[in-house]
Amino acid sequence: MISPTLPPSSSNSSTKVPSLRAPAVLLATWFGAGLSPKAPGTAGSLAALPFAWGILYGYGVEGLLLATLIVFVIGIWAARGYTALSGGEDPGPVVIDEVAGQWLTLCVVPLQWQWFLAGFILFRFFDIIKPWPVGWLDRNIKGATGVMIDDIAAGIYAILVLYAIDYYLGMPA
Repeated sequence: MISPTLPPSSSNSSTKVPSLRAPAVLLATWFGAGLSPKAPGTAGSLAALPFAWGILYGYGVEGLLLATLIVFVIGIWAARGYTALSGGEDPGPVVIDEVAGQWLTLCVVPLQWQWFLAGFILFRFFDIIKPWPVGWLDRNIKGATGVMIDDIAAGIYAILVLYAIDYYLGMPA
């Protein structure tokens, strides 16, 4: 298994911020989106949207589901590498988990900006408020898998609400 090497880093208040030159750091921060000084999770989710649009456009729902699975697995490796380099348990700059949860959410919407916006808002809502079991997963599953899994659960909540919207309002094809 490839492991990241410790590149030069700067410091913030609680953990070191490793260099983007390390592949695990580059992916964990979703190409630097997680380094946003305000709302890094939201920045990561926003940065995931154009990728999701392109994957859906080119490869359909199956392609986005496969990409979500791949990002989830890579995310475990990248989060493990980032946390090893930074010393943090679930550092804010790690946003590849938001990418996986956001993409999962967008697997059920049509390729229309209004539905992408709804999926974005709902995913962020559930990722921030962390209803059960999202919060339980966040508190109790440790390590890189724990970093990733609560965002998948938040994505599932968002999907359920999107399905309810479709049922009651009808989602255009």
